[in-house]
Amino acid sequence: MVKVLITGGSGRLGRSVVTGFAAAGHSVVSVDREPLPADPAFGRVAQESVDLLDAGAVGEAMRRHAPDAVIHLAAIAVPFSAPEAVILKTNTMLAFNVIQAATDHGVGRIITASSPTVLGYGNPAGWLPASFPLDERTAPQPWNAYALSKLVAEQVLQMFAAAHGDAIRYAAFRPCYVISPEEWQGAPTQQGHTLAQRLADPALSAPALFNYVDARDVADFLAVLLEKMDSIENAQTFFVGAADALAVEPLATLMPGFLPGSRELAAGLTGSSPAFSIAKAEELLGWTPQRSWRTELTDTTTADFVAADSH
Repeated sequence: MVKVLITGGSGRLGRSVVTGFAAAGHSVVSVDREPLPADPAFGRVAQESVDLLDAGAVGEAMRRHAPDAVIHLAAIAVPFSAPEAVILKTNTMLAFNVIQAATDHGVGRIITASSPTVLGYGNPAGWLPASFPLDERTAPQPWNAYALSKLVAEQVLQMFAAAHGDAIRYAAFRPCYVISPEEWQGAPTQQGHTLAQRLADPALSAPALFNYVDARDVADFLAVLLEKMDSIENAQTFFVGAADALAVEPLATLMPGFLPGSRELAAGLTGSSPAFSIAKAEELLGWTPQRSWRTELTDTTTADFVAADSH
């Protein structure tokens, strides 16, 4: 059993991460401005509201709880949901304060959440990668404050790793478009549409290149990562996504209609292949996602999608 402090524990991803670690018998501290829902799953979880922009308060929380590991999820999570300067300042300072406090207090394993948006897709000025599928070697090209803030968070982590060596283990992960458990039953996703609507209208998922991941699979990934951080190179970054795309048709067919100039690049994305590779997590950690929209979606139109997908 380890003691894990999770920032942003009440968020769309955080709830599943907190649930996963608590269910596995770990001691969990959720740090979030909002309380966790009233649910037996959170009954043994310690909760605290801390201003993560206050470095002193973050340091005091680390001292008081003395966790074995920190998973930093807290952030302004939606691009353009606040002024660009606010997003950049908030997200970068949250990451810096949490990673610094955890490092200063000798926390042995520190993980921060990044985002696939660091790669720069969706840029209205145009964007094409060198190749598909996208992976950790794809060059970042952030074009908005949210994407830049996540790239800076990765660099903050790498800075602390460079300064402290392997005495403390660091890692970053880029979770794809997070689907929380209730969204499989029809609750709205982060952009307000249901999953059934996103599958029925490819234009809704195209801005994210049809990427997604079940929040519980991310929780499973983080558990494996924490267990194996000592056996891999320090300060690694991982993509964490589903093994398929959030689309009924192959991306080789869909992508050219939404990403000009991508026909040849996307030609290999046949069948249900996603645009984002999770091969690094599979090879270094032995982690594979267990959930897909094909197995989890319980919307009443699921049968229509599955039938269409089988043709």
